[in-house]
Amino acid sequence: MKHFCVIGNPIEHSISPALHNAAFKAFGIEAVYEKMLLEDGAQLKESFASLDGANVTVPHKEAAFKICDEIRGIAAQIEAVNTVVKKNGKLIGFNTDAEGFFESIKEFGNITNALILGAGGAAKAIAFILKQNGIKPTVLNRGFERLEFFQKRGFETFSWENFAPKRYDLIINTTSAGLKEDALPAPKELLDEVFKNARFGFDAIYGKNTPFLKLCREAGLTYKDGKDMLLYQAVLAFNLFFDNAYDNAKIAEVMREKLI
Repeated sequence: MKHFCVIGNPIEHSISPALHNAAFKAFGIEAVYEKMLLEDGAQLKESFASLDGANVTVPHKEAAFKICDEIRGIAAQIEAVNTVVKKNGKLIGFNTDAEGFFESIKEFGNITNALILGAGGAAKAIAFILKQNGIKPTVLNRGFERLEFFQKRGFETFSWENFAPKRYDLIINTTSAGLKEDALPAPKELLDEVFKNARFGFDAIYGKNTPFLKLCREAGLTYKDGKDMLLYQAVLAFNLFFDNAYDNAKIAEVMREKLI
């Protein structure tokens, strides 16, 4: 029996096991998918000793990039991995967050630019996929320390300290603010200012009415959480586990029934 899991911290909120186990059952695959709490990213590689593959979530996506023997697709640009497949004893890294995110915002329609809050692995994935599709991303982080990656690759960046709000179609929260505590990803006065001219809001956190989403609603934005992003990235990850042997639409149909 094959063994897969989702690795992160926190991890108790994850519904990835429900999605993947439903797909295993539907396609008659002998496999199990579980949760793994990992506090120390330095131990990530050791976690794969008994695994055939895994999804990696906050805060270990950049650590996952570093431990892989081979990187494929857009993950090489992003330098963050959320899907790891073990083949012939080697760890092969992919990033399905990027495509999963873009698929989830297609319903918003025409978007010309976006403000990304945060500068971690999810922010990198979203910045690259937006740019790839002709949407200009701006990255806003609390401090300067994590912005160098984006600056070197030509992205517009700001810290809270030097940010001058302007018009953005879409505001995206990629931070964990609101996941465990009742917090916003940036100062409220800053968010209030950018929400004035925005049309859409997106929170990568799913299954929770976060303070960020509440503020989106108060500002009259069309908004959504990360549930569809989770679904679409899970569909792509599932197929990577099995050499793309299954139909994405059928996987999505099965998994969507398990979305809470």
